[in-house]
Amino acid sequence: MSLKCGIVGLPNVGKSTLFNCVSSGRAQSANFPFCTIEPNLGSTNVPDKRLEALADLCKPQRVIPATVDIVDIAGLVKGASKGEGLGNQFLANIRETDAILHVLRCFDDGNIVHVDGSVDPVRDKEVVDAELQIKDLETVENRLAKASKQAKTGGDKDAKKLVDLLERYREALLAGKSCRTVELSAEEEGMAKDLFLLTNKPVMYICNVDDKSAVNGNAYVDAVREAVKDENAEILIISARTEAEIAEMDSYEDRQMFLDEMGLTESGSARLIQGAYRLLGLQTFFTAGADECRAWTIHKGDKAPKAAGVIHSDFEKGFIRAEVIKYEDFIHYKSESAVRAAGKLNTEGKEYVVEDGDVMHFLFNV
Repeated sequence: MSLKCGIVGLPNVGKSTLFNCVSSGRAQSANFPFCTIEPNLGSTNVPDKRLEALADLCKPQRVIPATVDIVDIAGLVKGASKGEGLGNQFLANIRETDAILHVLRCFDDGNIVHVDGSVDPVRDKEVVDAELQIKDLETVENRLAKASKQAKTGGDKDAKKLVDLLERYREALLAGKSCRTVELSAEEEGMAKDLFLLTNKPVMYICNVDDKSAVNGNAYVDAVREAVKDENAEILIISARTEAEIAEMDSYEDRQMFLDEMGLTESGSARLIQGAYRLLGLQTFFTAGADECRAWTIHKGDKAPKAAGVIHSDFEKGFIRAEVIKYEDFIHYKSESAVRAAGKLNTEGKEYVVEDGDVMHFLFNV
């Protein structure tokens, strides 16, 4: 599945440092603006304790986790929508992503240059938002002109519905609000996808804090929370410097001891990856056996044949039925045979909506 999240923000807020921590790709990290010019792409494993537990029971030859693609995109500055700095490139790169990880600097450090000379994460957020909104306004007004003509000349009902949606988007953008703040019906959500608006992409705000604020945040984080309270967005508190230190440790034991000393149950990188997975609207089902335990990625709401097709297209084409074990039952009974004996294995047809954590086996004929 080729869905990907883009790490964005102003120059020098910690984007590339975070990318290095969470991704198999390695982005340059340095103390000057526009350190990142070409977008860096990395694929990273999604931490999942459920897969580890299944592997402990099945003792497979291979364990294959789910993955998510992360893109580190060049820093944006004021005027990007008019081509300033690396603006055109930034906007083109972000348009190709499916969700946004917006990094905000929430720490003071006189040794690290801020492009605007002072630390203010809400201002930084508004700079990026404004550039994306200006670009979206341009897109909306162009589409509105075309849709209005179609609605007037042809009496097209779909065009009229689109005009209504575009006018609401235009009103929000002119008020300095992102398109994701506009409430939509199920039908309108389908139309919205075809518009490919930058500020309609799901977003997670990543507050990059100092070490001592990694658990509870600080005043900067509180200001961000207040600023985004009306948005449908997540907030993640993370210390990029702490994550960089964790990433350099060789053993799991050392990393866990470091986290314990910091008062953290898991690394910020793990929480970021898991958050990105949710942000993309993804979930996991498993296949488990002596040969392989594997986490497979599907969209929330996908039915059994669609899930089968993720393994192989022939599985979807020739789908007959799926044998489904709930993760909790597999862990409780400790093997597929024991689950069968207990009558906890369910046989499901084409209309079964796969649930997160299902352990599945597909029967097909081609």
